[in-house]
Amino acid sequence: MTTPEFRPTHVVPRDGLPAWETPDVSRPTVALDALLPVQLAERAGDWGRAVCANGWSAWVDARLLVAVPQTPPAASSPLTRTADPRPLLARVEEALSGYRSAAEDLAAGRLDGPSFHGRTQGQRIGVVVDGDSLWLYDGEHERWVYCDGTRLSTIATDRGPAATATREPVREEAPVGREPTRVVTYEEGGRRD
Repeated sequence: MTTPEFRPTHVVPRDGLPAWETPDVSRPTVALDALLPVQLAERAGDWGRAVCANGWSAWVDARLLVAVPQTPPAASSPLTRTADPRPLLARVEEALSGYRSAAEDLAAGRLDGPSFHGRTQGQRIGVVVDGDSLWLYDGEHERWVYCDGTRLSTIATDRGPAATATREPVREEAPVGREPTRVVTYEEGGRRD
């Protein structure tokens, strides 16, 4: 049953998405199905509370949700900005320039192997350009992003969501007449025949 006010803001990635009862990796729940439309109702650091059309919700790594394109704002609406790709492009250029300089110094004999290693240690750069499409590795946030020229979208991360949220999430009460979702263990649920 879909609630009448449900309007998806995101879609679960093609491979599905692990989910948790709370923004805590020790409290897993049922994974979300691939391409399931959800509404991102709340953020807490890397975590996001995804609400499904039937009202069920779970916490997920919000960085991996795929944003649903929204209709363009009306002419009278204020313009909104998405993640600007230029700062990340500048960081990639700076890292590549630093690596190039170290490689030139190594080739010219101004650096030995250990010194080259010291100058380049910790640098992580990834760039794929295909026409107007661009994929960048954002080492600062340990994720791959896709850029269409105007905005960035996270497509993969090196790590799961942070073990704890950066702020305490607001717990919503179950609607009147409905019990909150809980996991029932074999011992609690009794014997199944």
